[in-house]
Amino acid sequence: MTALVLFGMLGLLFACNAPIMLAVGASAFAALLIKGGMDPMVAVQRLYAGADSFPLLAVPLFMTAGQLMSAGGISQRIVRLADTLVGHLPGGLAVVSVVSSMFFAGVSGSAAADTAAVGSILIPSMVARGYSPAFAGAVQAAAGSIGVVIPPSIPMIVFGALTGASIGKLFAGGVMPGLLMGITLSAWCVHEGLRSGRETRRFEPAAVWPALLRAGWSLGAPAIILGGIISGVCTATEAAAVAVVYAFLVGLFAHRELDLRRLPALLLDAAVTSGVVMSIIAAASLFGWVMAIERIPAALADAILAVGGEGWMLLLAVNILLLLAGTMLETTAALILLVPVLVQLLPRMGIDLIHLGVIVVMNLSIGMLTPPLGVCLMVSCGIARVPLATLARAILPLLAVLVVDLMLVTYIPWFVAAFSTDIIAP
Repeated sequence: MTALVLFGMLGLLFACNAPIMLAVGASAFAALLIKGGMDPMVAVQRLYAGADSFPLLAVPLFMTAGQLMSAGGISQRIVRLADTLVGHLPGGLAVVSVVSSMFFAGVSGSAAADTAAVGSILIPSMVARGYSPAFAGAVQAAAGSIGVVIPPSIPMIVFGALTGASIGKLFAGGVMPGLLMGITLSAWCVHEGLRSGRETRRFEPAAVWPALLRAGWSLGAPAIILGGIISGVCTATEAAAVAVVYAFLVGLFAHRELDLRRLPALLLDAAVTSGVVMSIIAAASLFGWVMAIERIPAALADAILAVGGEGWMLLLAVNILLLLAGTMLETTAALILLVPVLVQLLPRMGIDLIHLGVIVVMNLSIGMLTPPLGVCLMVSCGIARVPLATLARAILPLLAVLVVDLMLVTYIPWFVAAFSTDIIAP
């Protein structure tokens, strides 16, 4: 009966388009009331405990760092550098969009922030160069999804907080998969450029060094974040705090583009965005706790295992489940609802916890490109000013490329282990 109320009310509230935090939290609270024998104040305590976590403190810090970096001129310099390096290729501006997003992914930790920061510059530029708005929006949405795979990554922080997995190892495990996504998307853009016969320009080696100098402070942020975590000097949360200070100082003194009068508004935007994410985490933590005391994850895992099959078949089934979940659930909610079930299946999958974390995040990053809850798709829609259905059709070839990348990462552990094997940071 408790499970029926838990999932039945959740589905009903989702169908009524209720906010995610309200749907998840109210369903869990109703299930506790039906179960009985427990003080309702326990629910309030679990809500607080769900957000009271040192690793999760990295979420608002990375949000703040992303706001400061965008306002401080970092995203514009990254785009100029990418244009110098790859803008001469066929389909050059599309490739610049992908490469810029890869650079910015090492700064923000958020796919939506990545899509908005780079897309606001490059989508109008692509349209002005003759690319269709749907194509420009689709490329930027797909490129923006890399933002949660290349570290830092807010979903990886949430996964680490849920499972106890090393966030440092998760970050390092996402490096090669993120590069793979960027390389394959760039290759597709070059193919489309060749197919459409777009004009190219000459590569100018002399322009590379000046562009690197202009973007030097911008590239320092991912170097500090990843270097500190991978070397074991700091945790992900401490690296996020350093990133905030670095972004503030660079924007104010190095680039001189950060206006102190805008600082309250930037901090308010970061606080609002962080508050939404943290409230969902708190509510989903209560939901996950109710599932745990009812042994729902273990029961679901047993049901899946009862179907039988080899480890590779189980991995394929898990990927299909996650891809479907990504189309219907917000990323944080999907993590907290599904990860407890997936962890139960680890012994049969033949992979370790870090590999599972990267697979989960890659799946949910693809979910950010599919309606109705594809956040990258919606951000690109707003910038490109095209209907969601039009952009959803245009992004289908890019989705196919990313699904192939997902399969490679799933069945070739080297992509995850390349940088994560000897990471010592917690």
